Amino acid sequence: MNNPGYFMPMLGFIGLLAVILLGITLILKLRSIEQLNNSVSYLKKSLEEMDEQAKLIVRTDLELNKTQEELDKKMSGLYALQRISQDISKTLDQNEIFRRISPEHIQEIGFHKALLFMKNESGSPCLRYQIGFNEEAAKAIENKFAGERVFELFSENALVFSSNSGKPKMRPLILLIINITKLDSFVVSPLSKKEGFCGFILLGNESAQAPISEGDEELIAVLATQIGQALENAELFEAAYSQHQELEKKVIERTRELSGALNEIESVSKRKTEFVSAVSHELRTPLTSIKGYASILLSEKLGVVPPAVKERLEKINKHSDELTHMVNDLLDIARIESGRAELKLEALDITQTAHSVIELLNPQLKEKTINVQTNIPKGLSHALADKSQASRVFINIIGNAIKFVPAENGAINISAFESAEAIQVNIADNGIGMSAHEVEHIFDEFYRVDNLINQKTKGTGLGLTLVRNIIQAHKGKIWVEARPNQGSTFSFTLPKCKA
Repeated sequence: MNNPGYFMPMLGFIGLLAVILLGITLILKLRSIEQLNNSVSYLKKSLEEMDEQAKLIVRTDLELNKTQEELDKKMSGLYALQRISQDISKTLDQNEIFRRISPEHIQEIGFHKALLFMKNESGSPCLRYQIGFNEEAAKAIENKFAGERVFELFSENALVFSSNSGKPKMRPLILLIINITKLDSFVVSPLSKKEGFCGFILLGNESAQAPISEGDEELIAVLATQIGQALENAELFEAAYSQHQELEKKVIERTRELSGALNEIESVSKRKTEFVSAVSHELRTPLTSIKGYASILLSEKLGVVPPAVKERLEKINKHSDELTHMVNDLLDIARIESGRAELKLEALDITQTAHSVIELLNPQLKEKTINVQTNIPKGLSHALADKSQASRVFINIIGNAIKFVPAENGAINISAFESAEAIQVNIADNGIGMSAHEVEHIFDEFYRVDNLINQKTKGTGLGLTLVRNIIQAHKGKIWVEARPNQGSTFSFTLPKCKA
């Protein structure tokens, strides 16, 4: 057993086994390393893809922001162009056309300085309009434009261009304008009339931080077209007035039509005034009597008044005061229609207002046994409104509902909810409803729905018109949804009172 020759084969076998095990271990390690390398490659690829996606998202976000900014700027410019067009189209005096283009208009388009040159009889540039330059600087620019033959260059290149224009042939003209006007960024557009090029308009800024875009060039081109058309209309009017009798007759005829329309408006206004005066007179007298008798009874000069009777007399006295106040406010309603009334805006509790009006109209409601329900959520925000005028809105709409609901099973439902900016009130009834044509005209002055109820009762057709004007004076909206024999729902909004 102690023979060394016996252990040698054993040692060889163990060594071979160790080598095999090391080989297997090495193979497994190599496979593990290969798998790890594959995982690293996969992760690296995934990270690269995520990086590309992140870059794409960032680029897309930047592009969207840029597009949104350009869109907002263009929309603001379009609104400004609309206002300019409305202002300059209201006159046929060339000088007045230039006066009506205000610095605010130019700033809304996105510029702070402006120059407008027209061709005079000799063909030289004549400065007709400028903003942002003092008189001395404007005169110097006019002289330099004339001396450098800039006007001839504009005539030869009668197209819209800006300080960013990349056309090589335009660079000398662009550099010349920059040198003369000291503007870092600008847009130039030719002015044209029927006979062709007649001048140009230049809008610019001293700072080039906001680069000129194609949208800016388009806006200025539209502005130039509007001014050119306005000037051409003015010239046509002047020529027609002095040279063409036929056109003069048309102007006189148009004036006659306008005079007729004005007379009609004055007639309507007169009828409104007469209506207000008549209603004030007719309501003031009985209200004064009611309040007087109620006051006498409350003073107990005619004997002791039981508490229950006294409570009702106090309500009569209170509501008489409210109605008297409303009569006195009828003239204010006329001013609301013309936009001259001043509203006393304060926090308005819709629930309290609705209940107050229901209490005021309770006799009529009881007379027809009408069921009134209010579905106004607790904690509803207050509206910002004139309390007296808001009450008038409720009174008119609920009063109409009382008038048109059936004598039996009549129902009126008052609900409200709020959005981010407004409180919406809905007053629904189960009355006779209206046709689509009647809905379309229900808020028109003097319009009355042609039905048996209206034929039996007197009315002016002004109640809902006044309601509409009150709501519009509060910057709200009012509308109605109705169908014949299926009731009506009047809805209106009032601005929310900010906390």
